[in-house]
Amino acid sequence: MDIQLLLAVFSGIAVLLVLILLVRIHAFISLLISAIVVGLAAGMKTADILSTMITGMGNTLGFVAVVIGLGAMLGSILEHTGGARSIAEYMTRRFGEKRAPWALSITGFIIAIPVFFDVAFIILVPLINALQKKTGKSLLLYGIPLLAGLAIAHTFIPPTPGPVAVADIINAELSWVILFGIIAGIPTLIIAGPFFGNYIAKRIHSTPVVLTDDELIEGSKPIPAKIFVIILLPIFLILLNTLKGLFVSMPILLELITLLGHPFTALILANLLAWYSLGRKSGINSKKLLEITNKSIEPVGVIILLTGAGGVLKQILVDTGSGEMLALWFSEKGLGILFLAFLASVSMRVLQGSATVAMITAAGLIAPLMSGLETGPEKAILVIAI
Repeated sequence: MDIQLLLAVFSGIAVLLVLILLVRIHAFISLLISAIVVGLAAGMKTADILSTMITGMGNTLGFVAVVIGLGAMLGSILEHTGGARSIAEYMTRRFGEKRAPWALSITGFIIAIPVFFDVAFIILVPLINALQKKTGKSLLLYGIPLLAGLAIAHTFIPPTPGPVAVADIINAELSWVILFGIIAGIPTLIIAGPFFGNYIAKRIHSTPVVLTDDELIEGSKPIPAKIFVIILLPIFLILLNTLKGLFVSMPILLELITLLGHPFTALILANLLAWYSLGRKSGINSKKLLEITNKSIEPVGVIILLTGAGGVLKQILVDTGSGEMLALWFSEKGLGILFLAFLASVSMRVLQGSATVAMITAAGLIAPLMSGLETGPEKAILVIAI
């Protein structure tokens, strides 16, 4: 083992944690400084470090920025036109009062696919408050299932930023990430949502807190079926892309599936459908819709920059040879890459709190270790582990 490379990696991680936890420097700057420290400690020339940083940033953002931006626009239209709340109200009516926790889990899971976690939560807080007042039961009976649904989709199902960023750094196909995200997410949703919500609600009685309700723009109330189609359309198209190998003998159909199944095209179509059916057809003018989509881009800037910085760290580890060295060392010790990926992300999450920073940092550290992972499914499972 090359001791210098090992020390370089640990020095970079130590600097990253000190900057984020103690000095409180923004994670974007901290990740870049950490990458520079690894490069210098590994013996890279200054010019090579800077060149690697540019490569890492550019290669990562070419895909992530587009997907996250389109996803944010789609989510913002659903948020401001009342689409998210329309689904929640529909689901609770269909499931009934007794099965409301199940309805809220599923609702949270569906809505958090296009809408940011915190935004979706604020939108739906009035609904769980109303349910608690009506039944007199603990707010946790409704809040925990909702939060479980939101959190699971937020971390497992693209186009939410976290899995998109990690998938790009790991170089995993989004279609496989969506598939395994659903497979891993459903049992997690059941256990962490209705089951745990029911358990803890019997032991802790909680009442609503007052939160400011989000302002909705004027327009006719969205039909739930229409919302489901808009949310699920890009997921269906991206998943369909995994089956394009079946259409090799039909070149025209193959080209069409390849085009429509790409995340860029699938999300563009979903945006256009939302813009027309939830916006213009509901009486909302183009100026207001433009204002909504412009505003939606603001919060994604930080996530995009963080993802780029994670790509920089990954590229430094690749170019210094640190990643390959660590992969061989861990392999000799019998430590699997899935376990390491999970442990790295959990450790970062516990230490500094931010899920996005934890996921991106872990992805940057693990990506150079993936020499044995070649197939789409294997890489997607690694994304889910992170």
